[in-house]
Amino acid sequence: MNILSNLVCLPDGSVTRLRLSPRQSVRFLLLSLFLCVSVLNASSQQLVSVTYLGSKTQGQVLSQFNNLPFIQYGAKYYRIAYTTHDVHGVQDTATGLIAVPDNPNRKYPRLVYQHGTAGSRTGVPSLNYDGGEGQVGLLFAGLGYVAFLPDYLGLGLTSRGFHPYVHAASEAWAALDMLRAGEQFCQQLQVSVNAQLFITGYSQGGHGAMALHRAIEKDPSNEFTVTAAAPLSGPYSISGVMRDLILTDTVYYYPAYIPNTALSYQTAYGNLFTQVNEMFKEPYAALIQSFYEGSITLSDLNDDLIDALIANEGASRPYRMMQPDYVNAVLANPQHPVNLALADNDTYKDWLPEAPMRILYCMADDQVPFRNSIVARDALTAIGAPDFQAQDVLPTGDHGDCYVPAMTGTLFFFLGFQQIGTVDTEEEVLTESLEVSPSPATAAVTIEIPARGILRVVDMEGRILIDQPVEAGRETIQAGALAPGMYAVLLTSETGTRMGRILVGRQ
Repeated sequence: MNILSNLVCLPDGSVTRLRLSPRQSVRFLLLSLFLCVSVLNASSQQLVSVTYLGSKTQGQVLSQFNNLPFIQYGAKYYRIAYTTHDVHGVQDTATGLIAVPDNPNRKYPRLVYQHGTAGSRTGVPSLNYDGGEGQVGLLFAGLGYVAFLPDYLGLGLTSRGFHPYVHAASEAWAALDMLRAGEQFCQQLQVSVNAQLFITGYSQGGHGAMALHRAIEKDPSNEFTVTAAAPLSGPYSISGVMRDLILTDTVYYYPAYIPNTALSYQTAYGNLFTQVNEMFKEPYAALIQSFYEGSITLSDLNDDLIDALIANEGASRPYRMMQPDYVNAVLANPQHPVNLALADNDTYKDWLPEAPMRILYCMADDQVPFRNSIVARDALTAIGAPDFQAQDVLPTGDHGDCYVPAMTGTLFFFLGFQQIGTVDTEEEVLTESLEVSPSPATAAVTIEIPARGILRVVDMEGRILIDQPVEAGRETIQAGALAPGMYAVLLTSETGTRMGRILVGRQ
């Protein structure tokens, strides 16, 4: 009888060698494959630790966000660590922020917020939860979502290695593994969630939000279902719009994004260069190498590169940081590793969104060209995305100016789908819609008021334009007094908050 040696993956993740007959070998091979897959799946979603960070009352959250009338809850916030894997498939431990509404008697939807470019390893939500982008978690918890804010790979307290910047696949799986670990978090802390899942994010986070949405809907296991998604001002067209920006001699005051992307894709794919100075000239290569080694932050690198470009090239023209021969090779060969890496990270391709989706952007964006949103819009419209729109929310707004109207538009959009139930009554929905007609409107708008309360009309900047008590029945407001655009109509009563929307057109 022939004896075969077999490596078997055990349920605890260890490996042992068994000596088996041929027939036994086949059986144990199938068993070991099953166990190894099970262990890998389990390890990708293990909750490692939970750290309570603090809480705020509803009044404190309202005060922090300028008394935004959507806010109905206080918030508790936590840092979690969870197992995932790096770009080479090696197990890693990532971190993220979870913010939870403070009413334990409700069942809430989940929401993933993908953050924008971090200037340093510590510039992430789990370490900046009460300021910077991390405070968005408090906002969404106050609005009635269990909010998940991943720190991404290579950032935060525990994740190893260089951050794979605008690397679509890892942006998606870091968030997915956080959601999986979040199931254990919710069980341990007795946080009740329903089946709804919302996705959004700004700048790099817009890219990450679209990457996550695509990854979920392309997954044949249907593990998660997206309720609605709103990627905001993101670089969706890495191989098109962003490549054109990199490879043309234009003035651009965010040159550090270019080497950050190059180092990221070298980390992920391993074939762009062997030394930084193969792609970048001196003195820029030395600065970039210092950033790669962690001696300076991304913010420092950006300042240093601008200074060096102005001193050596007369203006901040990032194209001139690059080696001419390297650029020529990229331009001449569509199969060059750079071109393949860029194309692999376009987030709008090879996918037909099923869930309702809005891309919000600003035409005057000085960091992420608005054409990213136009290219994605045209491609998704052409293939027939069923519930999809792209909207310029502030045509004169730069990247910083665009954030508030883009986020406000996202709140309006998501509130049209959000459902909050009670723990004991699965079917009860506390977030309901107001009947508003007509929309679009140019003159009188009629609102059906189901219960006595306070009626507010809020614009895309979050400003309250109308704030008045109303009785049950019909209420009329004059749309002609409002500038063209989208407005939220909120009724707050003893039974909760109801929302409608008015689109005001030009007369």
